[in-house]
Amino acid sequence: MTKTATTSSPITFKPKQIVKRLLTALPERARDVLISRYGLGESPKKMTLEAIGKRYGVTRERVRQIENYALMSIRKAPVYQKEAPVFSEIEQFIHGLGGVIAEEELLAHISSDKGTQNCAHFLLVVGEAFKREKEDDQFKHRWYIDESLSGKVHGALRKLYNNLNDNDLITELDVIAQFLTHVENISDHLKDEKVVKRWLNLSKVIAKNSLGEWGLISSPNIRAKGMRDYAFLVLRKHGSPIHFREVAKSIEKLFGRKAHVATTHNELIKDARFVLVGRGLYALAEWGYMSGVVKDVIRKILEASGPLTKEEIVAKVLKERYVKENTILVNLQNPKHFKKDREGRYSTV
Repeated sequence: MTKTATTSSPITFKPKQIVKRLLTALPERARDVLISRYGLGESPKKMTLEAIGKRYGVTRERVRQIENYALMSIRKAPVYQKEAPVFSEIEQFIHGLGGVIAEEELLAHISSDKGTQNCAHFLLVVGEAFKREKEDDQFKHRWYIDESLSGKVHGALRKLYNNLNDNDLITELDVIAQFLTHVENISDHLKDEKVVKRWLNLSKVIAKNSLGEWGLISSPNIRAKGMRDYAFLVLRKHGSPIHFREVAKSIEKLFGRKAHVATTHNELIKDARFVLVGRGLYALAEWGYMSGVVKDVIRKILEASGPLTKEEIVAKVLKERYVKENTILVNLQNPKHFKKDREGRYSTV
């Protein structure tokens, strides 16, 4: 083992060399089973218990027994004790990454080479200090050392996404801050932004979209499925009404998706999340804009406020629509919908 890590690797040892030495503790068949099972040979492809069983003419359960025997044999062998500094380094490496980390992310930190990743994974499996939890509905495959810390992280993640709904979108800084309010009694060095982002990556329930905003993975705001969802994200990022032509351009720019102007416009018209507030200008309904044409907006304003003067109506409508004042006045003159009293105030018919 070298003294310092190379610039291309965060670890100071070569996983393939360590694994090769550890496997010398085994008889040939047990060694071959581990090589095949974990992809430790020339090919990084891993074989199933059934496939290995067919090779030897034994059941998958027998292969599992051989695998377990081989792992225990390595742990009891003198060569395992000789490699103690390696396992200690892996332990410190995991601690440095936050103590709890998704398997895929951990292996990617070690190497981009699949064969090297397989050997690193094997070292985690054989190392007695390392604990693995299998993937489930809420979390990815993950590794940890401290069971107490793992419990706190998992608990905080559950509290975080239990407070979210499909409409919620949170900036990365906010989701980190919210997470930290749910995790208690951890060391200050673990409250680092990079560490928390690794913990967030454990979850299969929350994720971030291509604009860097976090939410439930079930939300169309996170996993956009069509033009309407992309248009929503564009408008939300823009923060104010925007013309449908610009929406189409932004979809192509931000998401690399071909967006025909006419198709984009049609999708905006059909979706209740969007409100037409001017000539070709669309806003998000969640911003509080009233739905409907100018006539409908006037009606809703009068129903909510009671009789109003022409000036008051114009002022209120212009907060809802990007239209000319004359357009509002023309609508007010329609006797089928509005009437004017002796004081010059308008109400609905």
